[in-house]
Amino acid sequence: VQLQASGGGPVQAGGSLRLSCTAPALTFRTFAFGWFRQAPGKVREFLAAVSKSGEDTYYADSVKGRFAISRDNVAKAAYLQMNDLEREDTATYYCAADRFTRFDLRDASDSEVYEFWGQGTLVTVSS
Repeated sequence: VQLQASGGGPVQAGGSLRLSCTAPALTFRTFAFGWFRQAPGKVREFLAAVSKSGEDTYYADSVKGRFAISRDNVAKAAYLQMNDLEREDTATYYCAADRFTRFDLRDASDSEVYEFWGQGTLVTVSS
C-alpha cells in the first residue's frame, strides 16, 4: 500500500475533522498530493491539492474557505482539515499522489492524472 488515509468517522454538522494521508514508501518530496471524495451514486470529486513544496494549493469551489490542505515533508504526511461540515460532505475521502511535471489546477483536479491512491476513509456527517 503506497498511501494510507485515516481520520474519517462520524461527525455532526458544523463539526470538524482532520484527515491524514501517509506515504512511508514514497520519496515524499517528489510528489504532489490531492484529496478527492466520492459519495454513493456520484462521481469522484476533486477537493484540494498541494504542490511538492507545499507552497501552492488548489481548491474546489465547493470546499473553498471550509477545507484546508497541507503537508509535512518531514513526517511524510498530507492533511485535509475540514471545518463547518455539512451533510452533503458525507462521502468516502481519498488521497492521491503524483510526481507532476507541471502542477496546475487543470491537472491537479483531474483524478486520471494521479498515479497512487489511498484506500479511502469514510466521513459521515449527521444533522
